[in-house]
Amino acid sequence: MHLSGDDVIVWQYGVVKLNQTIVMTWVIMTFLAGGSAFLTRRLSSGIRISRWQSFLEMIVTMAMQQIREIGLRQPEKYLSYLATLFLFVATAVLFTIIPGYEPPTGSLSTTAALALSVFVAVPLYGIERVGFGAYLKSYMKPTFIMLPFNIISEFSRTLALAVRLFGNMMSGVMIIGILLGIAPLFFPVLMSVLGLLTGMIQAYIFSMLATVYIAAATKSRDE
Repeated sequence: MHLSGDDVIVWQYGVVKLNQTIVMTWVIMTFLAGGSAFLTRRLSSGIRISRWQSFLEMIVTMAMQQIREIGLRQPEKYLSYLATLFLFVATAVLFTIIPGYEPPTGSLSTTAALALSVFVAVPLYGIERVGFGAYLKSYMKPTFIMLPFNIISEFSRTLALAVRLFGNMMSGVMIIGILLGIAPLFFPVLMSVLGLLTGMIQAYIFSMLATVYIAAATKSRDE
């Protein structure tokens, strides 16, 4: 039994290894890119639009409203990044209905990469919004004594993001696998539904935490 797709080597050439986690990540990325191109290929900027475009615009409007409520006054600037985070994690969860599939988010390497992207995005958005000097000064609020503690908090919350998502995703996959061996007829269906619900909640929480962190980094000028 392996804990994650990192242990499953799909292809190897010398020291170069391609594990299942990387392959599944590429599959999801390809699916999202292809799906986005397919769904948006006939969008119209005119008055008359299709029902499908109306539905997509409603989803985007709801997402921007959610981002605005958290504290970002220009949600369209952050929508593409935050929505991509949500869609990647959510798609990784939805694919669990495919037999034999293991989500890449069940690997600490994937969740760490997602958390690192947030770690990099937060100061970039903050500097772009309030300026380099003002952003650095935010680490010394309310007093310069807080500088090391604020720096530590940056790293600790990145670690917390990675471990939280990894723990929830991996535990869900393992529980389903255990119940498959105990009661292969009833429990898998119930746990799959519960796993999908839990996974979608985790995708929402991850993207919303990223939104909160970005909002905190960009609030100085608004204040």
